[in-house]
Amino acid sequence: MSNTLAHKSVTDGPAIPTSAAAPAPQQPSIHVRALITWLAIFPLVAIGMMATAPLVEGWHPILRSLLLTALVVPVAVYLVVPRLFAGYGALMRRRNAKR
Repeated sequence: MSNTLAHKSVTDGPAIPTSAAAPAPQQPSIHVRALITWLAIFPLVAIGMMATAPLVEGWHPILRSLLLTALVVPVAVYLVVPRLFAGYGALMRRRNAKR
């Protein structure tokens, strides 16, 4: 059982990994996370507004926002943001490997 935590009881101390694992990657700063999230949301909102405009032309702005966010948020959270973070991680790994 490599890379797993050793069995422990409630009275034992913290679990100790059974094998040496690679250090965890450093989290991006809050500013980088905000920028990546914005880079995902802005284009999705712009595209969503243009795509839904003919359908929701006469709707109240609150209902238009409800529909738009119901479409954009899941796409951003489950598809776009994870891919952008993966790209950012690859970029940072490549940059750190050159050092």
